[in-house]
Amino acid sequence: MTFRRRTLVLFILAAAGLGAWWYLHEPAPVRVKVLAVAPGTVEEIVANTRAGTLKPCRRAKLAPSLGGQIATLAVREGDRVKTGDLLLELWNQDLTAQVTLAEREAEAAEARARSACLNAENAEREAARQVKLDARRLTSQETLDRAITAAQAGRADCEAAQATARVSAAKVGVAQANLAKTRLTAPFAGIVAEVSGELSEYVTPSPPGIPTPPAVDLIDDACHYISAPIDEVDAAKVRLGAEVRVTLDAFGDRVFPGRVRRLAPYVLDLEKQARTLEVEVELTDPAPELAWLAGYSADVEIVIERREAVPRVPTAALKPDGTLLVLDPATGRLQARKVQTGLANWEQTQITGGLETGELVVLSLDQEGVEDGALAVREDAKQAESRP
Repeated sequence: MTFRRRTLVLFILAAAGLGAWWYLHEPAPVRVKVLAVAPGTVEEIVANTRAGTLKPCRRAKLAPSLGGQIATLAVREGDRVKTGDLLLELWNQDLTAQVTLAEREAEAAEARARSACLNAENAEREAARQVKLDARRLTSQETLDRAITAAQAGRADCEAAQATARVSAAKVGVAQANLAKTRLTAPFAGIVAEVSGELSEYVTPSPPGIPTPPAVDLIDDACHYISAPIDEVDAAKVRLGAEVRVTLDAFGDRVFPGRVRRLAPYVLDLEKQARTLEVEVELTDPAPELAWLAGYSADVEIVIERREAVPRVPTAALKPDGTLLVLDPATGRLQARKVQTGLANWEQTQITGGLETGELVVLSLDQEGVEDGALAVREDAKQAESRP
């Protein structure tokens, strides 16, 4: 065997040995979850930074404007009331007596006014007769003057008495208004949430700047809205009327549609908390068969923009540097790919470049051995659908 042939044989044997060593020592393919890129819906969403709250459209914490002792407590917690129903009444016998006194004085003043006006009419008739007699020269000028003056004075007395009667009637209104201050009535129909006080207890109105517990807390439970804070960096994106999805812990995963009905006119600055903007959301389909209780915690997703039928991948498949891993079916190896993105949320991200529909994107990035160039065996994952 010549030297050239021996060299060739040795080279072939070395290559075969190297190949065998590489085959025996190459890492086994890793099993990875992959998802084929497909068109779908992608939304840009703004969510609340802290739990929102379900609030009634109307809530009144009521208390009498006067201090006094509770004489009548007409409701209990949980009672339903209609507009104008009596809730409680303070002891008011003195004010009731003042109303009666004012009414009697008004009646007396009205009677005096009628008497004065009758006298005025009589004086006017007498003056008219004296004028006729004077025309026939059957009376003196002095008598005529005296009759005319008496008629004018009588008319003035009538007007003064009528004015006094009107003053007395106004005093009745004042007395009734003072009496009404001792009665607490429902300003709207609703349910009594809380009653602070018992019969014969003394109620004190709140001094200026010092709030005290209300005597009756009344809630209109026929209408509710969601109040939720969003981060100030998202405030400029939100518009009135924007579509909203609402979830409440009390109702599990059920999603309720809504819309933005109000944006606070200022950003709330609370110590030790991020600055937030308060957003009010109106439920467009409140599901009246459910028990809506004020105070439920709620979360909101405000849809800023939506794009239909665009290539998308799960957001979790993207690395912070904007790359993802793609499985090449021909070679069975993973490839790092830089992509361009569009709209995104925490579930889906729109792909605008660097990736084609149908390519296999790796989802199991945290698995050991999943890296660029690694051998991999596919395990298909199901594409998550965006909520409507």
